[in-house]
Amino acid sequence: MDDASKPLEPAEREGFERLAQVVAGCQRGERTAQERLYEMFHRRVYRLMVRMVGQQDAADVTQEVFLQVFRTIAQYSGSARFETWLYRLAVNQSYQHLRRARRRRFEPLVADPAGQTRSSAMESRELVEGALARLDPELRAICLLREVDGFSYRQIAETLGIREGTVGSRLNRARRELKKRLVELGGGP
Repeated sequence: MDDASKPLEPAEREGFERLAQVVAGCQRGERTAQERLYEMFHRRVYRLMVRMVGQQDAADVTQEVFLQVFRTIAQYSGSARFETWLYRLAVNQSYQHLRRARRRRFEPLVADPAGQTRSSAMESRELVEGALARLDPELRAICLLREVDGFSYRQIAETLGIREGTVGSRLNRARRELKKRLVELGGGP
């Protein structure tokens, strides 16, 4: 049985119904519903934007995403999960930002300031973030949706408007590219 045909647990059903009410309120232009929707999702969108456009621009792009959400929420028909629709808008907004900025890659610091020690976990995280930043934005989005946000292949396909088989092949390519970038940055063989 796939995810779409599984019956909802009572808590899931309650959450789904609550979200549907909030979305309906947003579609009617209710300010409190918009605030509630923002509170429900802004952290997840921000986390994705940090990885898509970088820490420096993530807050601005997150705000752009929610402005776009509130401008276009009347178009949301409910035929797909709301999260899928929201992530599609977020990914598209990050692509637009990257195109506008013509920012291909960010360059991490090669050396740490003198006298400061860093934990290996922090160094590893920065290494991965640097490698992710060097991926093509489409590959980065697929990798993040799968590995960070835990989306299924079906959810990624719906979010990005591609076939599930394409998700698998691009995810494999993203992983290969990520490994290559990690090696280039000194993260191992």
